[in-house]
Amino acid sequence: MRKVTISMTLLLLLGWLFRDLPLSYGAGTIHVDFPRVHQLMEARYGRADISREWESMLNDISALPEQERLSRVNRFFHRHLRYQLDQDLWGQEDYWATPVETLGRGLGDCEDYAIAQYLSLRMAGISDDRLRLIYVRAKIGGPRSSISQAHMVLGYYATPSSDPLLLDSLTSNILAGSQRTDLTPVFSFNSEGLWTPGAVSSAANPVARLSRWRQVLEKIRQEGVSW
Repeated sequence: MRKVTISMTLLLLLGWLFRDLPLSYGAGTIHVDFPRVHQLMEARYGRADISREWESMLNDISALPEQERLSRVNRFFHRHLRYQLDQDLWGQEDYWATPVETLGRGLGDCEDYAIAQYLSLRMAGISDDRLRLIYVRAKIGGPRSSISQAHMVLGYYATPSSDPLLLDSLTSNILAGSQRTDLTPVFSFNSEGLWTPGAVSSAANPVARLSRWRQVLEKIRQEGVSW
């Protein structure tokens, strides 16, 4: 969470620079080269134990009902990560880390939690159309507070019109969006689409329009994850 103003219009206007890039990551199965992931974890951070535990968790949950997969992934990351602002962790205001980077350091902010959980659930077999990373304005100081900050959560949609279940770095409880009166959606995205609140159809190609999303997906591919 950080004190910035998120403007959907501004993002779309800035995104025209990338409108002709033929980028797509697809909604199909994600494949993970875990031997490469373990090698990277050992070389960079001196520990492959956490990536092996990650792999084991994903294997264990692959046949479970989807909501149980959500719970297990949520518990895994809340157990292994501590919240840390990008400025303190990376020396810059806004850095989107890969799951390898986040697990290797054991630290991350709201985007890092959401990205790691999104990729994990995709790896566990949940389709892209049921998952969205959601930028929100989060009220600070109670539901009646007028002070808010930009924040990111992960939403799971059982159906396109469902009230999403939200995975949040700031709480280990998974709650329905309707229960999170402290959050106001700004826009949401996954690897296939980008939506304004209440929209049925995607407004843009998220990989082309969101440079940080494009960059982190490219880094994830270099670390052994393929679509």
